Amino acid sequence: MTEYTDEELAQILDKDIFHLISETADELGMECYVVGGYVRDIFLDAPSDDIDCVVVGNQFTVHSAQFTVDDSVKPGIAVAKLLKKKLGRRATLSVFKNFGTAQVKVSSQCIVLGRAKRRPTAVRLHSAQLGQSEQSIEVEFVGARRESYQRDSRKPIVEDGTLEDDQNRRDFTINAMAICLNKARFGELVDPFGGLDDLWDGIIRTPLDPDITFSDDPLRMLRCIRFATRLNFQIEDETFEALERNAERIRIISAERINEELNKILMTKTPSRGFVDLQRCGLLQIIMPELAVMDMVEARNGKAHKNNFYHTLEVLDNVAKANGDLWLRWAALLHDIGKPKSKRWDNQQGWTFHSHNYIGAKMVPGIFRKLKLPMDQKMKYVQKLVELHMRPIAIADNEVTDSAVRRLVNDAGDDIDDLMVLCEADITSKNQVRKQRFRDNYTLVREKIEDLKERDYKRLLQPVIDGNEIMQLFNLKPCREVGELKQYLKDAVLDGTTPNEREPLMLLLKEKAREMGI
Repeated sequence: MTEYTDEELAQILDKDIFHLISETADELGMECYVVGGYVRDIFLDAPSDDIDCVVVGNQFTVHSAQFTVDDSVKPGIAVAKLLKKKLGRRATLSVFKNFGTAQVKVSSQCIVLGRAKRRPTAVRLHSAQLGQSEQSIEVEFVGARRESYQRDSRKPIVEDGTLEDDQNRRDFTINAMAICLNKARFGELVDPFGGLDDLWDGIIRTPLDPDITFSDDPLRMLRCIRFATRLNFQIEDETFEALERNAERIRIISAERINEELNKILMTKTPSRGFVDLQRCGLLQIIMPELAVMDMVEARNGKAHKNNFYHTLEVLDNVAKANGDLWLRWAALLHDIGKPKSKRWDNQQGWTFHSHNYIGAKMVPGIFRKLKLPMDQKMKYVQKLVELHMRPIAIADNEVTDSAVRRLVNDAGDDIDDLMVLCEADITSKNQVRKQRFRDNYTLVREKIEDLKERDYKRLLQPVIDGNEIMQLFNLKPCREVGELKQYLKDAVLDGTTPNEREPLMLLLKEKAREMGI
């Protein structure tokens, strides 16, 4: 993090897009500020392309030779319209009248984004914030407002307000900072809640009473945990206690908004932090009770099983380190979801979780449906990995045979590499000897997989005699017997007991058909 003076902030914002906004606001006699994430990310030295501007002023009338605005137009929309007029055809304008907001989008190639004059080294860090590689610049404008809420809705009642009103309604202090864009005060930081201090201290805190902030808009509770996870910040004690007190309010939030926040938490560098906080404050029990229930350890006769919740989070972080995409991370989060339902006590073996992978795979569609996650191939991908995640472990725990690897490759298909990433992430044993043995055996499994790929395993694993030929040969219609004969030939090829050649497979087929009375 870097702290800047107002003069340095002015140099950081010394870009044509901000000067055009400044000129536009001054021409209309309005105050205009860049706010929110863009300001926060300046101090975090994290380039951002998310530009939000707040315009302060009453409804008004403007007439000029080129531009007219009547008194029904909100200030944010008025500034956006005049900015679009200045930019001409190279920009597009989208107006959201019901919300009093507007967005201007312009190609980055149409604007000179930095001034030619020399800047201090510290300031040059931000020369890429609207870099030439961006396809377009998007600036959203909204009029300053104050909000009030009803108990059963997160949709606010909105009125025109001051900059102070607008900053009061912000979710967290680090997002409530504003920088003035008007020429007379260009670059001046307005930070009434100590957001800059909280950035330095690594603290997530609400500007006002956190109970009011979270009760008014319960989605802010998930955002609170998401920001803490993403930035590796701590949630301030009073704010966290408010999360606990208001957790039940999350029930009024739509599943779509919830899964959007969960996805963002999953895609952070260390997603386990977010899920630990969700569990600690009671939100996880409401959002994903299937995962929350895993946070327990039961002991009997001196034997205890591991805490499968924290094991799952360790696996999730391991996958995140491997740069797993979103759906691979979902597979990691859900890979042991079937363990609570499969848990049994055996007097000889102790605690067992037999078939938890199959039980978990059956649970995946219901979890996705409840959270309004996609029910397409993404869900099927997660379901497949949950179901298959024990297979490489079973292979690695025994002799790594060609036939076992062939079956695994056949069942996993194009997702075999992702499955291996998940399974390697699942090695969390504290027994270093056992852990190393698994890793060595996984290396052997991967080598055999690569060998199969080189031999064009797709061709090898499909018997040369298909179902149509079986039906013609024995005068059968599609039926269970045809499927059994196909599987019998496939098993013979997978096991390596019969070459994938027509003559030996035909002999095997006829012999099996006689046994079945066909």
